[in-house]
Amino acid sequence: MGELLRLVGRGLDIELFIIGGTQVRVSTFLTVIIVFVVTLWISRILRMLVERALAKRGAQPGDIGTISGLLRYVVLVIGIGIALDTAGIDLTALFAAGALFAVGLGFAMQSIAQNFVAGVILLGERSIKPGDILQVEGKFVKVIDIGIRASVARTRDGEDLVIPNAVLIQTTVTNYTLKDSAFRIRVPVGVTYDSDMAQVKATLTTVAEKISAAWSVPGHDPLVVMTEFGNHAVNWEVRIWMNDPWKALPATSALYEDIWWAFKEKEIVIAFPQLDVHLDPPVMDALARATRQAA
Repeated sequence: MGELLRLVGRGLDIELFIIGGTQVRVSTFLTVIIVFVVTLWISRILRMLVERALAKRGAQPGDIGTISGLLRYVVLVIGIGIALDTAGIDLTALFAAGALFAVGLGFAMQSIAQNFVAGVILLGERSIKPGDILQVEGKFVKVIDIGIRASVARTRDGEDLVIPNAVLIQTTVTNYTLKDSAFRIRVPVGVTYDSDMAQVKATLTTVAEKISAAWSVPGHDPLVVMTEFGNHAVNWEVRIWMNDPWKALPATSALYEDIWWAFKEKEIVIAFPQLDVHLDPPVMDALARATRQAA
């Protein structure tokens, strides 16, 4: 048994390599791994406890995800520092030894570092949180998770998009739920010029109030406006508010359907493009002669 322990001791004392003047032995390497694994375990436990505590206090899902994410990364950074310090590695010497390598690697990892910094800004600034509804590069998405390098968002079609954090920081992003979830729907409709415009407005107002009442967004009333005298129609627009931007598509469809059936009931004609052809008298006479000859 004693011989076995001596062999194990010799194995742990084997030198692997030297970093910044510090010998890294097998025992040192194992210590770093053990401390790092314990750090991961502690970060997961703390994240779970914080999420439960915040959920009991009624915190928003986005706030819970942001706070727990920041806590996780802080614990990981502290754990890595403790692991290296426990192993006896001088961080100053380590940084000095890796300075030249870091310069070359920095150019190759510029994009990664950029996204990393952007992730820290997002987690700290909280202008975008999990659960927010965004429009990014023309896509309507819901944020699922904000990572330290990239964020995951889901489209209405169920597609999961991995978006680099730098995109969310450097481009113009529409956040429909930053301050509140009120969202405006605009539906255009054109009617013929011989329509009773007072009846058209009254009908559209009734439909708008009906749909708006279903969403009941306080302080946001529906609006019906005439927008243009078009080439073939008098154009109107119905604007209503709803409290869930993610359901804007079915709400828009419901509004279109209600307008259609209301116009059918009132016998209001929805305009569509038409082309009138007028022929000069000589052309009409020639066509008449050709018709008589053919008969």
